[in-house]
Amino acid sequence: MNTEFRGSNETARLIIALARDAVESYIGDGRIAGPPQEMIPELRGRAGAFVCLKKFGELRGCIGTFEPTQDNLAEEIIQNAISSATRDPRFSAVSSEELDFLTYTVDVLGPCELATDPGELDPKRYGIIVESGARRGLLLPDLEGVESAEQQISIASQKAGISPGEPVRIFRFEVSRYEE
Repeated sequence: MNTEFRGSNETARLIIALARDAVESYIGDGRIAGPPQEMIPELRGRAGAFVCLKKFGELRGCIGTFEPTQDNLAEEIIQNAISSATRDPRFSAVSSEELDFLTYTVDVLGPCELATDPGELDPKRYGIIVESGARRGLLLPDLEGVESAEQQISIASQKAGISPGEPVRIFRFEVSRYEE
């Protein structure tokens, strides 16, 4: 898995089209799009995924799952795309007037592994999950403005409601990133 992948091939085109169709179908006519009839192998498996929407380069919604919750990746992307457009608490729901201005990024999460030392982290390559008790926070890799492992841990901890200095377990993961 890598984060340099930018959507220049057929797999990326299909994955982005799936997310776009899910949002446009739901916002346009209240219909939840189903998975494609003939799925490429990448969409048949199960994985956590995040779908992020941007409008004019600014974040407009981003929702995802740490672990798979659906029967396959196609359904995971559909559900998370709709949630990104309608349920991100930081934003109002996307309107039909905005649809033509949205760009999409889909991050498919790879397996997580325990990181016992911050030296095992690289915010450009690895996303992280921090965990303390039942609280968990996730931060995707290669995000603008996140330059160090310490910064990455701090942001993920804040998202989880974990106080500075509170002991955490840290897991790292790679993603396959598909974007327009």
